[in-house]
Parts: sequence; structure tokens; C-alpha cells
Amino acid sequence: MLEGRPLIMNLIASRITTHPLLPRLPEIGRVFQRDELTPEALADIAPHVDVLVGASNLKVPKAELDLYPNLRIVADFGVGYDGFDVEEIARRNLLCAHTPDVLSEDVADLAVGLMLSITRRLPQADAFVRAGRWPKENFPLGRRIARRRIGVAGLGRIGRVVAQRAEAFRMEVGYTSQHPKDVPWRRFEDVKSLAAWADVLVVVIPATPETHHLINAEVLDALGPEGYLVNIARGALVDTAALIRALEEKRIAGAALDVFEHEPEVEAEFRKLENVVLAPHIGSATVETRCAMADLVCENIRLGLAGKPLLTPVPGTRRA
Repeated sequence: MLEGRPLIMNLIASRITTHPLLPRLPEIGRVFQRDELTPEALADIAPHVDVLVGASNLKVPKAELDLYPNLRIVADFGVGYDGFDVEEIARRNLLCAHTPDVLSEDVADLAVGLMLSITRRLPQADAFVRAGRWPKENFPLGRRIARRRIGVAGLGRIGRVVAQRAEAFRMEVGYTSQHPKDVPWRRFEDVKSLAAWADVLVVVIPATPETHHLINAEVLDALGPEGYLVNIARGALVDTAALIRALEEKRIAGAALDVFEHEPEVEAEFRKLENVVLAPHIGSATVETRCAMADLVCENIRLGLAGKPLLTPVPGTRRA
């Protein structure tokens, strides 16, 4: 601690001035913005850092952890932690928290919104009206989702909510998971067989080295020319080049993407295609959910500093 207060290093970009964590962290300790520090200032402050705050779209590798020899807690503003070196965090016996559950509803809602947007061509319909084309021509027909098959690749917290939402549309639900779940839906052994069965394939699988490019050309060909892909998980789960080729060659009907392999950079080919809907990683981006995530981050930090068990530790790390 420095001057009697915990010292917090915040990796979240300072340019995000409306981030709900920014006004909350000073209630807990003295906050420094990583991107505002000179190398000399960082070297002076780093040995005193108690808490490191990141987000699920950021990297927290061993090299970053090495800067803070007296670090006690790593806090992730997000449910995903694929950018965090969890093995190294666990080896150092650090506390590490993330924010599961509080964002499941909103991410699932976006999955449904993306599914409707790509099948009913809602962005194109908006552009059609704005361009003044309606009086002169008819807008092309879309495709229905009611009574169609939805394949949920990854039936975790968010995947379950996506499946429940889909049932309200009277969709038939199939899923993949490492182990069978106590649910009424049909389980498939692998993503390729799920894609072959589904009309819409929704990707909700965590990103790991094993799941890198899990959605490849074979899976996309199994989905077929009338199938749609929705990705709300991580961009690296999908082979980007294979997806672009499948969209260009109409080997699948379309894709709706909230995440990208090299985000925030998005391949120019995607922006040229009509059979794709693009969103800037906004799965949890509602006022309500981001505030709930900030609450959970702060509560976990307070508990960890007080020597009490965390509410939501990252799997593989200690709770207290």
C-alpha cells in the first residue's frame, strides 16, 4: 500500500471516460491509469501495486504481472479471461476475479437480436428506407426463425439463456457441451454435427488454445447455404479467412458477428459483404449490465483486500 491506501493499477483505457469503473475505483484505493504513466513513473509505482484491474478484451500476460512484485489481486471486468495468464496467476497464488452471470441476459439478448438482424436483413431494411428506395421498389424477402433449428455451441451460463430465448420463438434447440446437461434439448457430440443439423449456429464457447478456429471451413460447409452463423463469444473461435470465403461464395446464407479475430480491426472484406451483420463487441454493453459488472468488480476487490472469499473467482485460482 502507498500512503495507507491500496494502490490500484487500471489497464482499461483512460479514453473510455464513461466507463462505470472509473468513478468507483477511487472509493477503494488510489488509482493509476496504466496508459497515462511514463516508463519512469511506472517503475516507481509498480512495486507498490496491490490490485491490477483489466478487462476481458485486454491481455494480462506474465510480462505484465512481473511488473508488480507485491500484487495481491487481479480483477477482470468481464466474464472472459482468455487474455489473462491464469496459470501464472494461480502459480503466484494471487486472487483473481471476473464478472460471470450478471451479463448473461444481455449477451443472450444480443444473440437473438443478431439472429433476427441477419435473417430478416434489418440493417439492409433500414438503409433501404433511408435511401428513399421504398416508393420505387420492393425490399427482398427475409427468412423466418420460428420453428427453425438453433444450434447453441457451448451450453454454459450464456448458452442456456440463448436456448431459453430461442424456445420463445418455438425454435428447436440443439447444443454441444463437454458433458451432457440436465436440459430437454438434444446434445451433439461435436460442432460439425451440430452445424449440419442447425439452421442457425450460435457460438458461445470460451476461447482456449483448443477451441482456436473451431468453426472452420468444414463446420461452415456443414452449416450449408441456408444456414446462418452468429458469434457472440470470441473472434478467434472462427477461422476468419474461411468465413469470408464461405460468405463470398454463398456457401452459408449469412453471418452476424459481435466479435472479431483481430478486433477492433475488422477485415475489409466483411464491410463489403451484404450477407453479414457487424457489431463492435457490444454483448454486455447496456447501462444496467455494465454498472452491475462494476459493482461486482469492486465488491470482489473489497473482499479480497479484507481477506475474505471472493464472490466470483476465476476458475483455477483461489477464492480466498
